[in-house]
Amino acid sequence: MKKSRFKDSQILAILKQGESGVAVADVCREQGISNATYYNWRSKYGGMDASLIAEMKSMAEENRRRKKMYADMAMQNELLKDALGKKP
Repeated sequence: MKKSRFKDSQILAILKQGESGVAVADVCREQGISNATYYNWRSKYGGMDASLIAEMKSMAEENRRRKKMYADMAMQNELLKDALGKKP
């Protein structure tokens, strides 16, 4: 996963600037981001504060870790089934 060059607090500041009445195109040009990035952030982080964003990211990381653990265990299970199935 690509790491953002913006911190959560910076993203929130950019979104608040856009919500305060400044044109989105001007905000994007000033910050060096595309309009699509701004709208993706708005759909993902709109209405959140910094603590909620941090909690969401930690939950996403834990979810990623658990999915990897499940995949590893499923593969081990399949290997064991194959090994036991071949024995007479």
